[in-house]
Amino acid sequence: SGKTLVAATALLQCVGGGAQGALMAPTEILAGQHYLTLHSLLRALGLTVIFLVGGLSRAARQEALQAARDGRADIVVGTHALIEEEVEFHRLGLVVVDEQHRFGVGQRAALRRKGPCPDVLVMTATPIPRTLALTLYGDLDVSTLDELPPGRTPVKTYTRPTARRPQVYEFVRSQVAQGRQAYIVCPVIEESDKLQAESALALASRLQDGVFRDLRVGVLHGRMPVEKRDAAMRALRGGEIDVLVATTVIEVGIDIPNATVMVVEDADRFGLSQLHQLRGRVGRGAHEAYCILIADVNEEDEVGTARLAAMVETGDGFRIAQHDLELRGAGEFLGERRQAELRQHGASDLRIANLLRDHEWLEHARRDAEDVLRGDPDLARPEHADLAEALRLRFGGARVENARVG
Repeated sequence: SGKTLVAATALLQCVGGGAQGALMAPTEILAGQHYLTLHSLLRALGLTVIFLVGGLSRAARQEALQAARDGRADIVVGTHALIEEEVEFHRLGLVVVDEQHRFGVGQRAALRRKGPCPDVLVMTATPIPRTLALTLYGDLDVSTLDELPPGRTPVKTYTRPTARRPQVYEFVRSQVAQGRQAYIVCPVIEESDKLQAESALALASRLQDGVFRDLRVGVLHGRMPVEKRDAAMRALRGGEIDVLVATTVIEVGIDIPNATVMVVEDADRFGLSQLHQLRGRVGRGAHEAYCILIADVNEEDEVGTARLAAMVETGDGFRIAQHDLELRGAGEFLGERRQAELRQHGASDLRIANLLRDHEWLEHARRDAEDVLRGDPDLARPEHADLAEALRLRFGGARVENARVG
């Protein structure tokens, strides 16, 4: 995809300057795809790309750690395993974080601390509210890929009440009859991965024994052993599964061009970013694609109603992020707390201004601030004494590095 090529170009430039690059992805499935892509793209140039995830054998892990430490590895691709204490880099110059919304501020900062002062590239289809707010402040430079890759089709999105579920499932059957495949995502259960897995298994069994008894129903969840998960993915890619029942583990890293239907059960229990990411699992081929959000939303639940309305209204990830910012707030930009505790959404640090409503004023203020700092970076001049004191009183305990990780 476009994001992957952007990351590959940035990493290539970094290595060309004599430094190492690291790419962190939230799941082993996605990290594995990135590794294979970068390895095939860059090996002809003589670059060494290594893979570091929790599922490696002890010998393979030690080899990967040593290659990163002594500089033999030009690029290290991995999951959260990259931020573990024993991981060291010879000279880390660029940190790439894919699906940035799946990592906390502290996790992104931990990878950045693996080098002296590496550049940071964060990639996501839907920026979290805090990141979008930082772009408005001008503390993050933004590049937007606003075109679908060749061969992709826009996904049509609909909401349906639970009473219409039989008709939704009948539509899934019609798509499978045309040779297509479908996903059904079971309701999110925040409290427990175990309950989430059991929910997926129960739904898959119910569908296989009921409405889809003549179809091939598979299941995928985060607690499956790696071998079973890989087998399910191979079956899906090979067209041996008609309907895949899954948890949000399929949110990233799944690329099946033949899949044309995404059904999300109890969609009002998912966040906007999750819904948009799930929708992105279909429409990856030349066939018409559909995302159907099943939910009975209480009229009094204004936030849940607004989330679903935003999904139907737009397929643009940046506009989805703006809706998310409006609904959840920007969170903290600097804060006095450690990064691991920093809020990525919620009430803003701002006392009066609204980032979206007052965007033009924010632009003026930023340009004025840049003018002042250009002539007096430390605010040491007498005429800036009051400004320096106001900043000290307002942000005296703030951690500036909190703004540097997106």
